[in-house]
Amino acid sequence: MKAAAKTSTTIDKARLGQIVLVFQGGGALGAYQAGVYQALQEAGVEPDWVIGTSIGAINAALIAGNAPEQRLERLREFWARMTHSRAAQFAGMLPGVGALAANAMTVANGLEAFFRPNPWAFLGMQMPLGSELAGYYSTDPLEKTLGELIDPGLMNAGRPRLTVGAANVQTGQMRYFDSREDALTVRHVMASGALPPAFPAVRIDGELYWDGGILSNTPVEAVFDDKPRRSGVVFAVHMWAPNGPEPDSIWSVLSRQKDLQYSSRAITHIARQKQIHKLRHIIAMLAEKLPPDVRATNEARELAAYGCPTQMHVIRLLSPPLAGEDHSKDIDFSPLGIRSRWEAGYAHTARVLAQAPWMAPVDPMEGIILHEAEAGRMTHDPCPANDQGPSK
Repeated sequence: MKAAAKTSTTIDKARLGQIVLVFQGGGALGAYQAGVYQALQEAGVEPDWVIGTSIGAINAALIAGNAPEQRLERLREFWARMTHSRAAQFAGMLPGVGALAANAMTVANGLEAFFRPNPWAFLGMQMPLGSELAGYYSTDPLEKTLGELIDPGLMNAGRPRLTVGAANVQTGQMRYFDSREDALTVRHVMASGALPPAFPAVRIDGELYWDGGILSNTPVEAVFDDKPRRSGVVFAVHMWAPNGPEPDSIWSVLSRQKDLQYSSRAITHIARQKQIHKLRHIIAMLAEKLPPDVRATNEARELAAYGCPTQMHVIRLLSPPLAGEDHSKDIDFSPLGIRSRWEAGYAHTARVLAQAPWMAPVDPMEGIILHEAEAGRMTHDPCPANDQGPSK
């Protein structure tokens, strides 16, 4: 991918805490995340923790599972392997129907390094295939690809910490596999991306798992619920638009429905977490105002434990829509689509890093400070007066 001039950004970890990178799921849209990481790395910003679901888990594992000097190379190699076949690329050049034809060929034939059709699945919807084969495609090619590009030892070394989200098929509960607590393998990453009915479930420690995006496609909750909580700067990278125009055709309805489904009500979750963390700050401050003899009692200590002084700056990077995209955008593995999204993520993040919204003054009562970083503008909550827009 073409690189622009490098910049340098300093994030004072002693004051602001850890740096966290959170990736949504979204198939081919995940190339945007690779561009985000390139801009961060070139600015000297390396994450302490990477969290992902589905394609986000794959990108996160490629980062955690390689040495810093190899991460971009591995991301480039992965996304180079994810492009349409030559036949599909040729079909993509057909006037008027090119993109539709190329995507249709991907659906029919798969991607060589990602997934291939499972012929048994087409013998009938009630054909017993077995729990770990029940999908329209086999993801054996993906397992091979990730095995070649990820070092399991580095993936579990905690530099950075890696967390991938998957949905337990039988219990319906979200499970976050964490390198701090679990010995992660490529199978954990694949479980996070096993989106039914296309891909079969993956068995981990006797339990079946599907794509975590079924339950929570925006795994920022893993940061908010972490124990012990830590202050930090959280780059939450979103590929699905929470806001959009009213759809006026079946075609646009399909696109808008998918955006809403996979944006996962992220802003609602963050708003609720803001309320919870503000209450934690209030409890901590009230505890400090108690007389020393009262504060020393067991009852007061127990109640004060519900308080928390941490602050998290959440920078929500919203991927911009590309001209002409539709509901099949997440299977647009064309070289142009991948390159355009990568470059969009790179340029967008470079502007945000130049803005450095985490440096703006904030209300000390706030535990979570949300910075909305849409492609064309930057808004800062809760101090909109400090909004200066993105650097050009």
